[in-house]
Amino acid sequence: MKNNWRDGNRISLLENGDQFFPEVFDAISNARSKVILETFIWFEDDVGRKLHEVILTAASRGVSVEVLLDGYGSPDLSDEFVSQLTTAGVKFRYYDPRPLLFGMRTNLFRRMHRKIVVVDGTVAFVGGINYSAEQMSDYGPEAKQDYSVKVEGPVVEDIYQYVISNLPGHDVKRRWWRRHRNPAQENLTPGEAQALFVWRDNNQHRDDIERYYLKMLSKAKREVIIANAYFFPGYRLLHAMRKASRRGVLVQLIVQGEPDMPIVKVGARLLYNYLVRSGVKIYEYQRRPLHGKVALMDDHWATVGSSNLDPLSLSLNLEANLIIYDRNFNEALSQNLNGLIAQDCKPVDESMIPKRTWWNLGKSVLAFHFLRHFPAMVGWLPAHKAKLAQVMPPEQPQLETQDRVETE
Repeated sequence: MKNNWRDGNRISLLENGDQFFPEVFDAISNARSKVILETFIWFEDDVGRKLHEVILTAASRGVSVEVLLDGYGSPDLSDEFVSQLTTAGVKFRYYDPRPLLFGMRTNLFRRMHRKIVVVDGTVAFVGGINYSAEQMSDYGPEAKQDYSVKVEGPVVEDIYQYVISNLPGHDVKRRWWRRHRNPAQENLTPGEAQALFVWRDNNQHRDDIERYYLKMLSKAKREVIIANAYFFPGYRLLHAMRKASRRGVLVQLIVQGEPDMPIVKVGARLLYNYLVRSGVKIYEYQRRPLHGKVALMDDHWATVGSSNLDPLSLSLNLEANLIIYDRNFNEALSQNLNGLIAQDCKPVDESMIPKRTWWNLGKSVLAFHFLRHFPAMVGWLPAHKAKLAQVMPPEQPQLETQDRVETE
């Protein structure tokens, strides 16, 4: 499958679970034929139970529902929770579930990190929001700041074809050769946005998302804003950011100031010296953990998706982003991110950068090279082919002979 730009889409920015969950649940509740949902995390909390309810209701009225969860991100759903879905006909699969070793999860790398929903082939959702209560803004200090998009238009077909190609039992070769059209889409004229669906895998699309970031930075003329939860990219992207800043582009980077994992701040701060001294403006988001993976350029380019700019996302995980050419969407995202900068961010200045001593330089170089080359070192380990494990519906208890006679 190739990446292709599609015209005529309508794309809406959704901030946090407050805006995302009602839209997704409503779309599933109104599904007529098929729902496909992929996610890294599905917790059995208030949000997870609501998703369970709408999926169960859809499946019970005859909608075909397929769910793919990551075996590392969602290991703790109860048997009863899952069996209710499979009994209703939901095809429920885990990506690469692995047994515990001494009580610890072993499937740490090459995770299925995508967050995608496609309903009836006419509406899709792509972004970074998981199905858990911590994605709601009223969760408390640990609530995540995050984003997704609702998509209508021709690019939905590309998203649908991609997710269906990753599931067993579907004839997709014919669809790649002869493009399948959903009859429900024929008369749709959703909007004016151009959109490109891109993904990262461990085969032919290993660096697609990173390449589009690099291309964006090379073409930027006025402004770039990158908001990324886990920021620790490679040499090429760092160099492209510095190069854009030095030719007069206002490059602004929003990273976690209150991270959910302390090492995130340690890693990002190793890069401050290199970026700030080149004119890049860095802001640490203070209100709560930042979980977003979004960016914009000038007044027309934007991206929203699941991919962080760190070694796991750029080198190991399975990720998906939507790239958008649309002035209205760009403006909406720009207003949101500039609002975060103005209200909830602490600017990084020279006083926050470690002094340039040989000791600090040596520590930074060693740590940077270790973290950057960590995925390659993981690649030296014996690899296995990740599998999709389907959870089958529970066997129904057999009636005793006496019971059968009484019911006849």
